[in-house]
Amino acid sequence: MQKILEALYEQHISPRLHAPMREYTTFKTGGPADLLVEPQSIEQLIFVLRLFSREQLPFVLLGNGSNVLVTDAGIRGAVIHLGGAFAKLEEREGKIVSQAGARLSSLVIFSLNRGYVGLEFAGGIPGTVGGGVYMNAGAYGGELAPHLESTLCLDENFQLCTLTRKQMQFSYRHSIFMEQPYIILEAHFSLSRGDTDAARRQMQEYNARRKAKQPLEFASAGSTFKRPPGQYAGALIQAAGLKGFSVGDAQVSQKHAGFVINRGSATSAQLLQVIAAVQERVYAASGVRLEREVRIIGEGAENFQ
Repeated sequence: MQKILEALYEQHISPRLHAPMREYTTFKTGGPADLLVEPQSIEQLIFVLRLFSREQLPFVLLGNGSNVLVTDAGIRGAVIHLGGAFAKLEEREGKIVSQAGARLSSLVIFSLNRGYVGLEFAGGIPGTVGGGVYMNAGAYGGELAPHLESTLCLDENFQLCTLTRKQMQFSYRHSIFMEQPYIILEAHFSLSRGDTDAARRQMQEYNARRKAKQPLEFASAGSTFKRPPGQYAGALIQAAGLKGFSVGDAQVSQKHAGFVINRGSATSAQLLQVIAAVQERVYAASGVRLEREVRIIGEGAENFQ
């Protein structure tokens, strides 16, 4: 590890040791990562990736941490946090280009301010553009895939490459990035010009509905489970009598049963207990196997796949 630290300092990259992951995830839980770095440029990112690969240090990439649950044991190895240095937005040749670290909400506002519509559904989705592309994020009947023209990525050899929409193999909450070791740097959106006033009103309506129906006042990772075909996870969970079910401060939200929340001092283990109990009891009640939308990472995560 000392060799890695010295190499990072030589490149003016300041690592953080034993970084508590509760500070980097929206669930506000999780043990420490051995090492956390925040590259300030693509060049620094490539240097870090090659360094960790050469030294055989395992790593994970993290944006806003809005769709992950880090185990209480934390992360052995490194976290590469793509923060504000990877949040640039620009209009380029009639396309909206977003770096991976930009918030989805910022992308929507930026697009509207330049006369483009179509992403209003994403205005209240927590998380970054990179995370949204990774999982083909969506809400209110919309999803990112139809609006994406291409992405700029790093391939398995940390070389720059471009993937088209077809090559990204999108489906419901899925993309090629879940199967192949590409690292998303930029997303290029092809949007239509339209009535931005109407689009803003639509976005405000979506956000008002979200605020009224979802437990935004508590720490969570958004919707905990994927929507089963033809059904709704929240309705199945409520029908199984699980609304309000809790283990410590981990709870199935009273406001929306599709959300598992941290009421204040929950541990990741408690959240995982609630998630597992929901899956088990919903299957017993309805025969439907709920699939997690939330990714579990960290030491011991393989026990929950």
